[in-house]
Amino acid sequence: MTRRAVYTGSFDPITLGHLNVIERSGRLMDELIVGVGMNVDKQSLFTAEERVKLIERTTRHVPGVQVKLFTGLAVHFVRECDARVIIRGVRSLTDMELEFTMTLANRKLDPMIETVFLMADDEFSHVSSTLIKQITPLAGDEELARFVPAAIIPDLRAKLPQAKHEIRRTKS
Repeated sequence: MTRRAVYTGSFDPITLGHLNVIERSGRLMDELIVGVGMNVDKQSLFTAEERVKLIERTTRHVPGVQVKLFTGLAVHFVRECDARVIIRGVRSLTDMELEFTMTLANRKLDPMIETVFLMADDEFSHVSSTLIKQITPLAGDEELARFVPAAIIPDLRAKLPQAKHEIRRTKS
């Protein structure tokens, strides 16, 4: 029997934290489907199709990973993928509280689907897509590569160009 799991999120953009969860899930599962969904509470930087391509590009080295778009409830998508496991990455206690509530709701919707939580490695516990959007215009490429896969930095720059800083010199 194939061990198949689904890791859902908006991935706008994919971060090193997301990639870490994907790589670790890939070691646990035979197949991992990364489900790219829409977060109606957030303004998207990348289209859903662009996010799929970014994830595909950055996960080629992980065996058994597929990337798919989905709409609607994650639990329905998991069932459509013929999976019974949802992978969730957790960075903090605040994340855990939100994920716990979602897990209880998912159990009510489909009691046959289990949720597996993977704690973020400590070096990624502060990284979020929101943070990336805030720092991209201000950070250099080497700095951004501490937060996102280097392969997507040009894509980020196209959406959020680097700010031009003037060096002000005072007269002495």
